[in-house]
Amino acid sequence: MKTVILIRHAKSSWKDESLDDFDRPLNKRGKREAPIMAEHLKSQNIEVEKIFSSPAKRAKKTAKIFAEILETKVEYFDELYDPFAEEILEVINEKIKQHDVIAIVSHNPELTELCNEISDREIDNIPTSAYVILECEIDEVEEDSCRVVDFAYPKREDIAVKIDQ
Repeated sequence: MKTVILIRHAKSSWKDESLDDFDRPLNKRGKREAPIMAEHLKSQNIEVEKIFSSPAKRAKKTAKIFAEILETKVEYFDELYDPFAEEILEVINEKIKQHDVIAIVSHNPELTELCNEISDREIDNIPTSAYVILECEIDEVEEDSCRVVDFAYPKREDIAVKIDQ
């Protein structure tokens, strides 16, 4: 059994319009929600062996927050920035051979598209700071090969209470 966790980067700032998309940092909401979502993931008692992240500033910061709370390491892949769903899948299949539990931090709409392609559940949108836990019975992830175990997002009732405090 393999576990893949898809994490969308936390909410980014559009305050400085002169910044390139790659360089946009997290905004206040993103900085507030990411640790809460990482703590929620930690409460699932899933040992994430490694996080693979887009090198974009907002994704990097999100990955670092999750890695610190989950007590794991991060590796950055250019293929996870501005990707096609197939590129994310290639990274997953390369890394799932070496690990049983991995997390991917990347961007929408590709994360949602990939999730819907490889899982048994249709998700309209993976919002910022959200994660989807997928269990896969095979060693190579492909279309319809995974089962959604959890879809956690900041506005979900049990999580929103913590964020609003």
